[in-house]
Amino acid sequence: MIKRLGFDRYSALYLWAAFMLYFGITKNDTFISWTTFQLVFQENVFTAILALAFLVPMTTGAFDLSIGAQMSMSLVLTAYFAEHQIMPAGLGAIIGILACGIAGWISGFIVVKLKVNSFIATLGMSQVISAFIIHTSQQSINSPFSKEYMDFGAKPLFNLQRYFYMMIILAVILWFVLEHTPIGRYMFATGGNPEAARLSGVKTDRLVWGSLVVSGLIAGFAGTVYSWKVGNYDSSVGPGYLFPAVAAVFFGASQLKGRANVWGSLIAVYALAFGIWGLHLTFLNSIWIDPLFQGLSLLIAVSIASRPAVVKITKRRAEAKAAAGEPPEEPIGGPSPAPELR
Repeated sequence: MIKRLGFDRYSALYLWAAFMLYFGITKNDTFISWTTFQLVFQENVFTAILALAFLVPMTTGAFDLSIGAQMSMSLVLTAYFAEHQIMPAGLGAIIGILACGIAGWISGFIVVKLKVNSFIATLGMSQVISAFIIHTSQQSINSPFSKEYMDFGAKPLFNLQRYFYMMIILAVILWFVLEHTPIGRYMFATGGNPEAARLSGVKTDRLVWGSLVVSGLIAGFAGTVYSWKVGNYDSSVGPGYLFPAVAAVFFGASQLKGRANVWGSLIAVYALAFGIWGLHLTFLNSIWIDPLFQGLSLLIAVSIASRPAVVKITKRRAEAKAAAGEPPEEPIGGPSPAPELR
């Protein structure tokens, strides 16, 4: 029954529907409104873009934990250039994005050439970027951008700001590349079994390296979007979006295809976002809601995503023992006692 209803592949959609139904009933005066939809969709664009940034290297089996710091670096460079009138803000934004691509290239070099685990390499890179940011800027930069620059990305279009549609366009491009091109298939093959992919002629090192560069560029674009929306720089911007983005990607990996995918990640982002918004309306001024909800979401998502793998491993062990003529494993605590006859 559960399989027929698709709970294993569409749990985020069911969760989203449950949030809409519950909070729509309990908070019908504030939750179900165009203002709510507008706020939730626009406020979570940064998380969605960072989720896409994290998704790209994940398809090759790598992890980029520096995306939050890269978003901050892109923003601070753009704001710094604009504040000191070194160059137009648009050109500064391009340089900020390219700087993040260079950071991704360095991370790729460390992972591929120096054989450092991507988790460690990108975590270290995030600290290096944070030190660079602290050294080159103050805690905040207020209103360095012109109205023309901010209108380019934040001007409303069909009651939603332009950067929301830019995020959708980015998602469509990534979806097409990952799902409908040879390079996408090679990336998933690298993430699934790198040694088999390498022996099949796939340039696995190049794909891992390139995925980290693309991840940096996308994270840099998140910083540009933030400059369009907010127009200020603050030292807390960037790293705070890392955890919800990672949680959404892991949750999204259990959706639709049973592996990391673009639309599963975006569904997870907004399913969790509507849940958090409803909780904020229920528990006013409660700063504990975000970390608690996101932490539980990540734990549950990883548990759901890993369950099929655990089942497969258990079945393989049972089949191997049966082929070898060994008895099956007894349950913990020994065999179940025989029922009493009455």
